[in-house]
Amino acid sequence: MRAVIFDAIGATPEVRDVPEPVAPEGGVVVQVEATGLCRSDWHGWVGHDDIALPHVPGHELAGVVSAVGAGVEKWAVGDRVTVPFVCGCGRCEWCAQGDAQVCPDQQQPGFTHWGSFAERVALHAADTNLVAIPADVSFEAAAALGCRFATAYRGLAGRAALRAGEWVTVVGAGGVGLSAVMIAVALGARVVAVDRNPEALAVATSLGAEEVVVADGITDVPGAVHALTGGAHVAVDAVGSEQTCADAILSLRRRGRHVQIGLLPPVDGHPRVPMARVIGWELDVLGSHGMAAVDYPGMLALIEQGALRPQDLVERVIGLEEAAAMLPTFDRATVAGMTMIRPGR
Repeated sequence: MRAVIFDAIGATPEVRDVPEPVAPEGGVVVQVEATGLCRSDWHGWVGHDDIALPHVPGHELAGVVSAVGAGVEKWAVGDRVTVPFVCGCGRCEWCAQGDAQVCPDQQQPGFTHWGSFAERVALHAADTNLVAIPADVSFEAAAALGCRFATAYRGLAGRAALRAGEWVTVVGAGGVGLSAVMIAVALGARVVAVDRNPEALAVATSLGAEEVVVADGITDVPGAVHALTGGAHVAVDAVGSEQTCADAILSLRRRGRHVQIGLLPPVDGHPRVPMARVIGWELDVLGSHGMAAVDYPGMLALIEQGALRPQDLVERVIGLEEAAAMLPTFDRATVAGMTMIRPGR
């Protein structure tokens, strides 16, 4: 099969023929119909994650089951499916209580094993992790759910327990940030979107953000948010940098809730964040690491009702060759939505 693959950390990705995957015991092989290009894929390529080489990236996916391993009970060849980017083992106490997203024996396509920038991908513990795609939900929309959209949904609805009427600051209006804007609006919240890209802020406004702040390097972002809102009840760092994390935390009012979604690679050993404010204002700092398959029904119901439209966040659809060229530059790309890959394109 054809796949995007790189042989060393930071090496130029290439599209090559590679061996086809085999369905593991308890798992399946999925023919990939759509897969998202995400900043997390760039983190893996640049070496921020421990991956075995050579490597095929890709962790947001949707497609059709093409092979079923021994012991799988709930799925058959031809089923339309998606999957969280964290696949729980299905055996541990965390999986048993519905928290597969923090399973200590988790598998992650595109990180712990070859991923979905390919025509086919193997997935583990299918009965625990696969999610059926409703007939009227496209593959692109379903693929958008696996990492950015589901992580934003759980971060706001599950972790921060966002309430109608509250102010939310979303720092970063890329794929996960625009997902957070859409979800917050659907939950009845009021949104301030922050980004350096005016085009991305225009999309955020079209999705329902009431206010925008341009992070131009001159503007005092937290000060601007406090002037607009009196301080946000909830803040989301949807980028994952020292600056965006600090801007999000400092934009909060006292007793506010911060949700960290963007990955924070080490800076001089540790990310530097304003913990004095966290302590002095009794802020809650919450992580959101995807969402278990058992929690998907509530989100899918909102999608089927039309309250959430992840397909509207897809900015472009590209093929494997374009994905290979784009991956090394994705940290510098000017995006106003999600980039989806069709491996057969």
